[in-house]
Amino acid sequence: MSSFKLDKLLVVGDRVLVKPETFPEKTRTGLFLPPGYNEKETVHSGYIVKVGPGIPIPNLNDDDIEPWKQQTHEQLKYIPLQAKVGDLAIFLQKSAIEIMYCSEKYFIVPHNSILLLKREELE
Repeated sequence: MSSFKLDKLLVVGDRVLVKPETFPEKTRTGLFLPPGYNEKETVHSGYIVKVGPGIPIPNLNDDDIEPWKQQTHEQLKYIPLQAKVGDLAIFLQKSAIEIMYCSEKYFIVPHNSILLLKREELE
């Protein structure tokens, strides 16, 4: 899929967009697996293709401690996420939401449902 089509998607808050890994169609011994066999697993994996801005926290000044006031986008600060584009994520399937976009399957996963990240380059 071209990144141009994914650029139109905005991931909100502390969520990530994951392209699931393709599962093997047969076992190591050569037995063919039925379609949807691995979809019943509780833990899935896939590559992160988009990341939300993070967990929003308001920028409260001493003069502005009225939480009901409308916050502008410039006043919002975000706690960044650990997940980055290109990471392999292992996540809980029951918290993920499956979507189809441009005939491809994706998962929208909350950051707290990610169990493990594998990054090729460690900082």
